[in-house]
Amino acid sequence: MPILHVIILAIVQGLTEFLPISSTAHLHLTSWLLGWSEESLTYDIMLHLGTLIAVLLYFFRDWLQILGQAFGMQIGSDRELQQNRALLWLLAIGSIPVGIAGLLFEKKADAEWRTPWVMGTMLIVIGIVMWLAERAGRKQRDLSAINLADASVIGLSQALAVVPGCSRSGITISTGLFRNLTRESAARFSFLLSTPALAAAAAKAVYDLHKGHHLHELASAEVVVGVVVSGIVGCAVIAWFLHYLRRFSLMPFVYYRIALGVLVIALAAFRG
Repeated sequence: MPILHVIILAIVQGLTEFLPISSTAHLHLTSWLLGWSEESLTYDIMLHLGTLIAVLLYFFRDWLQILGQAFGMQIGSDRELQQNRALLWLLAIGSIPVGIAGLLFEKKADAEWRTPWVMGTMLIVIGIVMWLAERAGRKQRDLSAINLADASVIGLSQALAVVPGCSRSGITISTGLFRNLTRESAARFSFLLSTPALAAAAAKAVYDLHKGHHLHELASAEVVVGVVVSGIVGCAVIAWFLHYLRRFSLMPFVYYRIALGVLVIALAAFRG
């Protein structure tokens, strides 16, 4: 893949993985509209590693505190995390559904579901769900109040992210709002919950590359550039988005999703 293509797609990945607008749809549509070939397994690894690095870097201190508290250690000073010492186990429980969904539906998600029709429809449907969540959620609870029911329901919703066009952050943040979390807390829990899924996806992709005797490709300039670019952009987007959610609603992203979904379906119909 030409280095310019790598940089463009890595920027798209970094921008869209953590915003509620579907990175899978944007990556596929970018390649589709520009006439580029489908991404390779090596490229999938590059993007997974980049976004995993982004979320680990940004939430490094949170993860240290979460891990320490789970085993009885006093690490970190975040008040919300201090008041929820079971958060590691809640995140583990919440990660189970997406792991099962990935095993069951990975081939469908990577093949027959990855079409403009599916992506366009999901962009619109989840956009409507986000709008409903904004209206219904009371936005009163933070991370300290997250319990087993919250983790289970949000975890179940994350399983829908295997469908292209859904958006992991879009569906999990919306579910958090339905559970009356504040916007920032819903997003923060969503990003923490995405970490095990991203790590598992990256590990599986590396394993598949190893089986094909292509592990040496991880050291290529394209992969290194892609990981660095998507990681830096992703980390910046997380910081900006959490700051944004302290003051503003998800409505601009709702409008964007619905408009993009309509455009994607229209283009698919026009191009046959």
